[in-house]
Amino acid sequence: MRTLLTTASLHPRDSFKLWYETIRERIVPVELTRIGDRPFEGLMEGADVGSLPITRITQSAIQTEATPNTIRRHNKHDTVSVTVMLSGRLNCTHYGRESVQHAGEFVVLDRKPTIMATVEKSQSLVLEVSRARLERSLGPAALYAGLTIGCKQASTSLVTSFFQDLIRHRERFTPDTAERMSSIGIDLLVASIAERLAQETPRNLAGTVIVQRAKAYIEANLGDPTLDPSQLAIAMGVSLRRLQQLFREQNRNISDWIWKRRLETAALRLADSSHLHLPIGVLAYGCGFISQSHFSRCFKARYGMAPREYRDQAARSQLRLD
Repeated sequence: MRTLLTTASLHPRDSFKLWYETIRERIVPVELTRIGDRPFEGLMEGADVGSLPITRITQSAIQTEATPNTIRRHNKHDTVSVTVMLSGRLNCTHYGRESVQHAGEFVVLDRKPTIMATVEKSQSLVLEVSRARLERSLGPAALYAGLTIGCKQASTSLVTSFFQDLIRHRERFTPDTAERMSSIGIDLLVASIAERLAQETPRNLAGTVIVQRAKAYIEANLGDPTLDPSQLAIAMGVSLRRLQQLFREQNRNISDWIWKRRLETAALRLADSSHLHLPIGVLAYGCGFISQSHFSRCFKARYGMAPREYRDQAARSQLRLD
């Protein structure tokens, strides 16, 4: 990772001020307060893996506060932050939830008032993740922001190790591979958050959480042509009748949702320059269609044009923008 700031060579009177300014520029405007009397030490490193910005922060004990005023002064409302603790401890108050994150755990932070405090020499990864990407699979960020996603979950351990390996090997990736790898990392985040949401859920939210878990499972398994409502119900541990009822309560039909997400994902990939090398049939199979002809019929019915025509039109639009 490239070094954004190190206080190692700075005079103690300058180090915290420069740290404050770099945090506000690299992440978001916040209020920072030192904890304790020891000279402040910090190391900030950054990398962009595909379109995913990652910042690794090693710092002295510090309190960070996002206030209504600081929130108004940034334009990152289309993303949320995911803080993955590598060492030390983070105390967090967010959405009225008080939580603690230790090494190997992570927390999602929305663009809402927040107070965080770290202990001496803590280290964390801060990921800037698309809000739409998470909320499409998991529902509003308010459902899970501020929750500790604990290291007792096997999926959480995968998140921590995956992103550390991603940083370690990022320079060996082509741009297309880097984008795909960062997307896999976000899928792991979604799976781990969905697992956490299933724990100790208030009864009145249980149905909502099951549906969000089901949607996350669909996202992770769109390429499986055998995925259907029955298989989904088994994966969720509920009866098919119960799952259908929960989807109907949200004005959804399970089969319609699966095919809707397959077609939307296919459309995104057709318009993505990093997928131009994929033949239409291979792209269709990767989205769970069993034949190219079936895919073409469904796609044209939804988007009013054949997949190849859609891809060509997207390419022409991109050229005009360039």
